[in-house]
Amino acid sequence: MTLLILAQIAARAFGVIIPSSEDFAGWLLSATIFFGLAYTFNEGGHIRVTIMLSRLFGGTRRVLEFINLSLGLMISAYLSYYTLFTVYESWIYDDVTDTYLAVPLWMVQSPMALGSLFFTVAILDNFIAAIRGNTPGFMTHEDELSGE
Repeated sequence: MTLLILAQIAARAFGVIIPSSEDFAGWLLSATIFFGLAYTFNEGGHIRVTIMLSRLFGGTRRVLEFINLSLGLMISAYLSYYTLFTVYESWIYDDVTDTYLAVPLWMVQSPMALGSLFFTVAILDNFIAAIRGNTPGFMTHEDELSGE
C-alpha cells in the first residue's frame, strides 16, 4: 500500500497518473484493518472498558467478561455471515467495481470477509476458554499491560 502511494506521488511529479491507485490503496487499507482484528483482539489491543473491568475481581469480572464475549461473538458472527454472503453474491452475479479498472468485486470484498471470519474465530476461542473456566488470552495480555 505504501509503495503504491509512493509510486503515485513519484508518477505525478513526472505528469503520469497510475490508474485506480487510490482505489487499490483503499482496498489494501481495508484488508490491513480486517486482517489485524483477530491478532489485535488476542493481544488485548482492542479498546475496551479495561479501567472498570480491571478493578473487578473474581466472579463479577468473569460474568461481565462472559457477557462481553457473548455479545461480541454474536455481533462478529453476524458481520462474518453477511460479509461472506455479500462476497458470494458478488461472485454469483459477476459484479465488478465501478472504478477505472473493472476488478471483480468479490476479490475486493474477500479480505473483509476473511478478516471478520478470523475475528469471529478468535472471539469464539476466547469464549470457549471462558466457558471452561480458563482465563481468555486477551485478559492475560490486558492484565500484563495494566501492571496487574
